[in-house]
Amino acid sequence: MKPRKWGRSKTEKQSTTRYSLFALLGAFIFSSIGACGLFEPSTAILWTDRPEFAIYAEYFNSSQAQYKVEVRYVEALAQKLTDTKEAPDIVIGSWLKSASTRTLFKPLDHLFKKELLSKNAFYPRLLALGTIEEQQYLLPVAFNIPGLVFTRAKGQLLSNPFTISLEEIKTLGKAHNHEQNGIYSQMGFSPAWDPEFLYIIANLFNTSFREGDPLLWDQTALDKTIEYIRDWIQNAAGAIQAEDDFVFKYFYQSPAVLVLSGRILFIYMNSADFFTLPQERRVNLDFRWIAENDSIPLLEGTVYYGKYKKGKAAKASEAFTQWFFKAETQRLLLENSKRQRLNETLFGISSGFSALRSVTEQIFPQFYPTLLGHMPPVGFLTPPHILPYNWGVLKERVILPYLQDMIRTENPETIRPLERQIADWYKINKEF
Repeated sequence: MKPRKWGRSKTEKQSTTRYSLFALLGAFIFSSIGACGLFEPSTAILWTDRPEFAIYAEYFNSSQAQYKVEVRYVEALAQKLTDTKEAPDIVIGSWLKSASTRTLFKPLDHLFKKELLSKNAFYPRLLALGTIEEQQYLLPVAFNIPGLVFTRAKGQLLSNPFTISLEEIKTLGKAHNHEQNGIYSQMGFSPAWDPEFLYIIANLFNTSFREGDPLLWDQTALDKTIEYIRDWIQNAAGAIQAEDDFVFKYFYQSPAVLVLSGRILFIYMNSADFFTLPQERRVNLDFRWIAENDSIPLLEGTVYYGKYKKGKAAKASEAFTQWFFKAETQRLLLENSKRQRLNETLFGISSGFSALRSVTEQIFPQFYPTLLGHMPPVGFLTPPHILPYNWGVLKERVILPYLQDMIRTENPETIRPLERQIADWYKINKEF
C-alpha cells in the first residue's frame, strides 16, 4: 500500500472550497436580510427621565410575547441625546422640543395615515407642539396644571367652579388677613411664598420665555409682572418683611396643614402635587385652576414621546407606541397604579394628566373623583413655548432667583439685568 501523502486530496480541496463559498454566500444573504430589517432586534431600548416607564414597560412585556422594551433611566435626558453615540429606539421625557433635540427623531405621521393612532385623540395644542414643518415628530404624553388649593368650606367664596383669577386671589387673600400691631396671625396668600407662583404670574402676563440664543422673552411684560407683584404685596401686607416674619413664625408646618387650620387661605400647588397628598388631607381640600383671560398656563416639562432616528428596533418600537397610546392601556395602568398603591406617590399617567383627551376627561375622574366638576375647559389649556433643553436648570438657578430678588429689593437698578445674569451663568456652567 502506497504511503498517504501529507496534505489534502483534490476532492477534499474542492469540498473545502465549496464549503467556503457556501459560508460566504450564507453570510452575505444573512447580512442582506438583516439590512432589510427582517432580523432587526425584537427588543426596543427606551431612554427616559420618567422612572414610571419601567413599570409601564413591564406591563407591555407581559402583555405579549413578540416584543420587549428595555428601559434605561437617563438624567439630563435632552442633553444626553445631543452628545451620545448610543442609539436608543424610543425617547420619552421633557425638553425634547428644543432646536438641538427635536431633529433627532423620526416622523410619526404614518401612525395617523394608517389609522394606527388618531390625531383627534390628543389635546390639539399639545400635539401641535410636536410638529416640525407640518410633520409630527413628537407625541404628547402627560401635562400638569397650576392650581390654588383651599378648604372645602371656603369654596362658597369663589365665583367660578373651574378657575380663579389673580385679582380674585388678591381680594380674597387680603380679606383673610388678620393683623394686630403690625403682626399677622393670619394671611390669605402671598405670591412670594412660592417662587413657582411668581413664574406663573409672568406666564399669565405673557412674558413668553422661549428658546432663543439661548433665551428670549418680552421685557416689557416682565417689568409689568414685577411691578404687579410688588404692588400686590404692598397692598396686602404693607411690606415684604411682614410676610417674611409670618413665614418664619408659622411655615414650620406644611402649607396644606396651614390651610386646613385656617392660618392661611390659599396655597399654590400643581396638579401632580395635589393629587398625591395623603387622602386624609385631600378629602377636606378643594382647588381651582389658575387662569387669566381664558388661559390656563400648562406647566413646562410636558412629557413627550419620540422615536430616535438611529433606532434599530422599528417594529418593537411601533408595537409599544400603539399599545401605550390606547385609552384602554392607560386605564389598565391607572388600575394597576391604584391596586399597588403607586397612586399615592405617582399621579395619573407619567405623573400628570394624560395627553389623550378621553383618558383625562372620562377615565381620570373614576380614579380621582375630586376632578368631577373641575375638568378645565379644553380651549383654556395653553402650553408653554418651546424652551431650551436645559430650561429646568436655567429656570431654577437664574430665572426664579431673579424674580425673587426683583420683588424684594427697594432699588431694582442694583439687580443685574436678566440677560447679563443668563450670559454669566452660561460662562460659568459651560457643561450646559
